[in-house]
Amino acid sequence: SMNHQRILMRHLIEQPTPQNIGVLLALCTGMRIGEVCALKWEDVDFIQKAITVRHTVGRIYNCELNTTERINSSPKTKNSYREIPISKQLFQSLRTVKKQSKSPYVVGTSVQPKEPRSYRDYFGRLLKRLDIPHLVFHGLRHTFATRCIECQCDYKTVSVILGHSNVATTLNLY
Repeated sequence: SMNHQRILMRHLIEQPTPQNIGVLLALCTGMRIGEVCALKWEDVDFIQKAITVRHTVGRIYNCELNTTERINSSPKTKNSYREIPISKQLFQSLRTVKKQSKSPYVVGTSVQPKEPRSYRDYFGRLLKRLDIPHLVFHGLRHTFATRCIECQCDYKTVSVILGHSNVATTLNLY
């Protein structure tokens, strides 16, 4: 709901930390969790106020080992390589986190990208702490797109920001 979004946004903006910034990124840009976790500081242009999506991190199943392994890769499709404008609120929070960060990655404090599974868990605990009903992390992407459409942003622009290969995908979802 709009009220829950306000509560979450207020918390994230008042406490810009290397953990919180990924949630704010997803909510303000519509980035996927793998893109958020793989985002490096070198992909954030503070002068042009834009984020370039070039990487993603995820898990694949290894049949031989009967387990999953983390993979760093290029984005989902060629359209997933994209430049996303940074809002004023996000810009301020990114600057604050950058000052405290020693990591090459925007989210977390490690020299490795944040594990999407553990970041999903963090997000779930954050919602619980703020007394906001459970929402899957991908719901932040949908919230971003929905709010853009509600504010009369044209579908083609939303489609490009989300990295959809076809505006019809955006039209069908939102």
